[in-house]
Amino acid sequence: MEEHRDAFPAARLCQVMDVSMRGLRAFRSRPASLRQRSDIVTLAHIKEQSRLSLGSYGRPRMTEELKEIGLDIGHRRVGEVPLTS
Repeated sequence: MEEHRDAFPAARLCQVMDVSMRGLRAFRSRPASLRQRSDIVTLAHIKEQSRLSLGSYGRPRMTEELKEIGLDIGHRRVGEVPLTS
């Protein structure tokens, strides 16, 4: 919804997504969850390690690199981090 907020009225987006305007306002004003903040930190580390490896690391190797810099993270978690943030 956030991607299209300039192109369409909020009321129409809410109608299409089947959410209330009140729910949308609550969502926008809610602080990021602990998981979202963790994802942001992890994503920053993944992007940095990917840049350093010239994009050649897969999930298992990336997990090992993140563990070496002190992040306690498993390969499944590395694969779950949304890369669009």
